[in-house]
Amino acid sequence: MDFFSACNSMAVSVRNAITPLCGTEEGGRVIGIGADGTPTKYIDKVAEDIIISTLREYGLCKTLISEEIGKISIGGEKGTIFLDPVDGTYNATMSIPFYALSIAYAEEGHILQAFVQNLATGEVFTAKKGGGAFLDGHLICVSQTSDLQTSAMSIYGKHFQQDRIFNLMQKIRRFRQFGASALEISYVAAGRIDGFVDLRKTLRVTDAAAGVLICEEAGGIVTDLDGRSISFADEVTIGTCLIATNGHLHRKVIEYLR
Repeated sequence: MDFFSACNSMAVSVRNAITPLCGTEEGGRVIGIGADGTPTKYIDKVAEDIIISTLREYGLCKTLISEEIGKISIGGEKGTIFLDPVDGTYNATMSIPFYALSIAYAEEGHILQAFVQNLATGEVFTAKKGGGAFLDGHLICVSQTSDLQTSAMSIYGKHFQQDRIFNLMQKIRRFRQFGASALEISYVAAGRIDGFVDLRKTLRVTDAAAGVLICEEAGGIVTDLDGRSISFADEVTIGTCLIATNGHLHRKVIEYLR
């Protein structure tokens, strides 16, 4: 089974399993602490178990790195999969229709294939290195917005970073916080928003790997706060900051954040 066929199959199973749990007390029940150091909700565990079972059945990768279980061997011959079984768990537990399954496949440190599905709506974002980015099978590209004053961005920061964030927010027209980074970066790819900025230094490889490839294949730029190529640790306890834009706004965003 190829990567995208497997992802579609897993997404159907995950969506069927967790939809009845969304917005319920049972779905939001904390059952432990994940490998990333944050509480694991029952809905996360249900989704992750389905993915792990499928990956092992088909040997789709050698190693899995997932938000809840951490780093484990799957048994395939090569490759690493970065998984967030429910990106936007809070949204899912509160029946806010913006939460996703995020899967990225990498070899030798390079993300080669990506799959992000909004589990609430069914929309699917995909990308293959060098092959473009797609939404439900249709080619997508970033927006052409080149003026901060007309832009819309998703921006995250901590309280002590208010000055930096305020500098940028004064210049843009609209800012949003949707609560699921893989989807938000994919929204940049689709031109629905012009940028995604996360200054919290909590964004992990499982959160963003798939979205990064989708954004770049759609013509966007993804870097750290200094404009350097983004790099993630293969460890879910280590986070980073990230800027993803349509490219036209990238240098301006970095300047105002400084």
